[in-house]
Amino acid sequence: MLPACSFKNEIDSDYYCQKLKLICKKENKVAYFKTSKGDFEVRLFGKDNPVTVSNFIDNINNNIYKNKKFYKIINYPQIKFIHGGVNPENKFYIEHNQTLNKTSASIPLEIKFKEEIKPRYNYQIKDPYETKNLVNIFNKGSIAMVKSGKNNSSSTEFFFVTNKIPELDGRYSIFGKIIKGIDILEKIMKEDYIKEVKISN
Repeated sequence: MLPACSFKNEIDSDYYCQKLKLICKKENKVAYFKTSKGDFEVRLFGKDNPVTVSNFIDNINNNIYKNKKFYKIINYPQIKFIHGGVNPENKFYIEHNQTLNKTSASIPLEIKFKEEIKPRYNYQIKDPYETKNLVNIFNKGSIAMVKSGKNNSSSTEFFFVTNKIPELDGRYSIFGKIIKGIDILEKIMKEDYIKEVKISN
């Protein structure tokens, strides 16, 4: 028996959607990012990560990401990490924004396995054998939520990667991937910003 099949889901997405007051439709939508460097499109994995995607869409509908800088860029020889969202260290934003509670809140880590109907929650994957059975892994253009604890994701902060990074698979909620405009993402620097994000109907 595969290790992934032996896991019991005690809590499902409906529980978290109700707890977090999210409207979870469990469908794949497209997020259209307009940035200071150009535009790109992201396929959101709502069917596999309904809580994470629904929270992200809720943020977009509340204009949390409008006119926000990509506050941290990490460059390595083979990969680049591009962080966006509400940086908790930005005191000016926290003091002047109506969605104050979002900046310190967290959502559960949400990871989907190929053999399982429902995602796993609050469960970090470290076994290399188990990571082979993950539905979503870090590829070029993947987007994931920043961690706010061992088994929790930030409710607002996210990051993109510009290449594969298997070392992080199973440790973050990967909830989408760029399907158009990856060249724009690769050009983004720290002073660049998100003009707005819109969701497909």
